[in-house]
Amino acid sequence: MHFNILTIFPELFPGTLGAGVVGRALNKNIWSMDIINIRDFAINNYGSVDDEQFGGGAGMVMRPDVLGDALDSVKNKGKIIYFSPRGNVLNQKRVREFVADKDATYTLICGRYEGIDERVLQEYDVLEISVGDYILSGGEIAAQIFIDSCVRVMDNVLHGGADSTNNESFEIGGLEWPLYTRPSVWRGHKVPEVLLSGHHGNIERWRNQQSDEITKQRRPDLIKENKK
Repeated sequence: MHFNILTIFPELFPGTLGAGVVGRALNKNIWSMDIINIRDFAINNYGSVDDEQFGGGAGMVMRPDVLGDALDSVKNKGKIIYFSPRGNVLNQKRVREFVADKDATYTLICGRYEGIDERVLQEYDVLEISVGDYILSGGEIAAQIFIDSCVRVMDNVLHGGADSTNNESFEIGGLEWPLYTRPSVWRGHKVPEVLLSGHHGNIERWRNQQSDEITKQRRPDLIKENKK
C-alpha cells in the first residue's frame, strides 16, 4: 500500500509512523509513502499557498491553483482523501475497507488554515474523512492516524497476525474487556480469579460480559450501531 502525502510541513513525516510496528513495516516495504511539499508550488518567492476568503471572514484558505498543481505532480494518485470535520468519521469498519486492496494508493491532503478551496474537492472527486469530533491545527496528525490505523491491520505487521487485532475494541462490536498480566497481586489489587482458573469457557464468558458492560456504560452508541 502506498500513500502520497501533500503537506506544507514535510518535516513532520514519518513522525510517529517511523516507530514501532508501523515503522518496521515501512522499513520492510510492506507500505510506502512519498511526501509532496505544497510550498514547492507556491505562487511567489515567499512560499504563499493561501489567500483571503471570498465573502470575508476570519482565516485564510489554501489556494486551488497551488494545491491543484501539487496534486497534478503526483502520477499515481489513487483515491484522494482530505481530512475535514465535514467528512464521515473514520471507524474500524472503514479502515478494513481501505485496506481490502493491499496494493491501493491513497493521496492524502493535509489542510491548514481554515481549509482548502471547495473547487479542489469538486475537481478531483476528493473523499472527505474526519478522525473525530474535534478540530486540529492541520491534517498532518489526521494523516498519521489514518495511515497507522490502516497499516497495523495489514498482513505481516503485528506479531500474532490476525489474532492480534480480532479481539480489540471495535473489532468485536464493542469495547475490549479489562486486561491483566503479572504480578497477580499488585498494591493489593488482585487479578480476577476466573482469569487464573485455566477454564477457557468461563474466561470467554467473563470477557464477553465485561465487554458488554463497559460498552453499555461508555459507548452505548456502538450497541445501537451494531443493531442496524
